[in-house]
Amino acid sequence: MTDNAEQMPPLQVNAQYIKDLSFEVPGAPGIYGELAPTAPEISVRVDLSAAPLRENVFEVVLQLAVDAKVGEHTAFIVELSYGGVFTLNLPQEHMQPVLLIECPRLLFPFARNIVADVTREGGFPPMMLQPIDFVTLFRSRMEQMAQQAQTEGNA
Repeated sequence: MTDNAEQMPPLQVNAQYIKDLSFEVPGAPGIYGELAPTAPEISVRVDLSAAPLRENVFEVVLQLAVDAKVGEHTAFIVELSYGGVFTLNLPQEHMQPVLLIECPRLLFPFARNIVADVTREGGFPPMMLQPIDFVTLFRSRMEQMAQQAQTEGNA
């Protein structure tokens, strides 16, 4: 007979939800007139967090912050924390890459739709975020942690 743990899928999505959402148009209504002749300058910030809830169950939160500016004026600001609860049945050495690469990859399309819908409902063209390379983001985070550990070790 097979063990019950062997029958479990390696990654299971238990829930997805908006943890926090903020949309601001600080220059309304004047900013709408400024947008017509000029395309806004867009900046996007991405952050991730993962926290254990219980054995093999984790919350992963994808945080997106989008700022649109026309010259010196802010057109809109969107801040979204989109969370998911995941069950992982994996060896320990695979947990961190799956939590910070695969789980956000599963959350991203839903978060992207929310950002597009909110900006459209706010009177702007839908903000369609480009795909995010979570592998590169993960590697960058690991390099920063290694450098920080090395710096602290030399202090």
